[in-house]
Amino acid sequence: MRKWLKNVMVLASAFALMLAFRTLAFSIHSVSGNGLTPLYRNGDCLLVNRCSYGLRIEGNGLLPYSRLLRCPVKRGDVVAFTVPNDSVAGIYIARCKAVPGDTINTHKGVTVVPGLKTCAKTDYYWLEALNKENPADSRHLGFIPESDIIGKVMTVLYNRHNIRLQ
Repeated sequence: MRKWLKNVMVLASAFALMLAFRTLAFSIHSVSGNGLTPLYRNGDCLLVNRCSYGLRIEGNGLLPYSRLLRCPVKRGDVVAFTVPNDSVAGIYIARCKAVPGDTINTHKGVTVVPGLKTCAKTDYYWLEALNKENPADSRHLGFIPESDIIGKVMTVLYNRHNIRLQ
């Protein structure tokens, strides 16, 4: 009986560690739609590093939002984020085009990020989807706060539509 209980405890501990690691460090999100073509296709499952910009601490109303070991988002990073104020549900992927301190000019649909002039607020980023028709990016929503950025997209794990059962 003790051996059986020991095995259950080992499996339960392994499951708890895996769940904590997946929740705190990495998460998997799938791409639905063609808003990120040609870089990501419909059905791609992406690995997102949740600790890439620091460990997120969300108080859910009890504590203020903060990040431990904070590292800022860099221009060019592809990030996963939620839409502010939950106006559109879901998790979205976009490339960071401007960081705090940059000036944003849109001219004929092209975003220009000149020099180090102060325009963007602290801890707010300009994120753009690769496909210009995607409604969930800064061209439609404005600056995205750092608190809505989940983490950096690391790689494509697999594509759900290319899996063949044998």
